[in-house]
Amino acid sequence: MSYSVSTTDLFRRAAGLVDKILKGTKPADIPVERPTKLEFWINFKTAKVMALKFPRSLLRLPIA
Repeated sequence: MSYSVSTTDLFRRAAGLVDKILKGTKPADIPVERPTKLEFWINFKTAKVMALKFPRSLLRLPIA
């Protein structure tokens, strides 16, 4: 299990930064931003080997 940044969200935000730069904003004038959207990932193969059980409320897809 891990939390990671949403790559889709990062690419969307990067496109906004590129737009600002192409419109004339100096890169040094653009503030550094933190990721705002995180994703929760579970490796089900490893969880199965470790005999871990997860409540259905935690999962978006039903366990097969």
